[in-house]
Amino acid sequence: MNAAPIRLLLADDHPIVRAGLRAVLDTEPDFAVAGEAATAERAVELASCEAYDVVLMDLQFGAGMHGAEATAKITARPGAPRVLVLTTYDTDADILAAVEAGAAGYLLKDAPPEELAAAVRTAASGRSALAPAVAHRLMDRMRTPAEALTRRELEVLQLVGDGLSNQQISKQLFLSQATVKSHLVHIYAKLGVDSRTAAVAAASARRLIRQPG
Repeated sequence: MNAAPIRLLLADDHPIVRAGLRAVLDTEPDFAVAGEAATAERAVELASCEAYDVVLMDLQFGAGMHGAEATAKITARPGAPRVLVLTTYDTDADILAAVEAGAAGYLLKDAPPEELAAAVRTAASGRSALAPAVAHRLMDRMRTPAEALTRRELEVLQLVGDGLSNQQISKQLFLSQATVKSHLVHIYAKLGVDSRTAAVAAASARRLIRQPG
């Protein structure tokens, strides 16, 4: 007797990407693409009211909810599907946000089809599925914890890179401006820089945060 197929929900705001994923995943006899979501909000809604085994989650959905936030909302429920992040971003800031949100795996969109299929099966079985490059970055952080920027420091620095002032960052992250300044002092020390511009440049070069757009 054949086992039930692994039911998948594709969450990505680009129709072409979802169509490409469906085309690849439909070739696997043990997969069933059972739903699609064009927004993170819709993914959360579908995951809460329909039965899925694995959600393939993008991170960036335009102006809407971030994929990491959606991941946290989905995985917080008892018996929730596993979430496999599938993104173009491999920065420390994105990886940590997804892992801390409860993602079962983190894969880059340029992964070959066989690697994607293997990651889906790994996630569905309850194990972690990390792209080799992602696992390597996490290991590097563990080897040099004193030098690694914390999740909050990465959040602050990413917003600096996006052009936000200390006041805007404090409002967005619900922190005092003094706390934001304190985080920046620690960031400068860890990166060996003395300005916001230099910190963003150094962090972007080391793929700690996304390149300023």
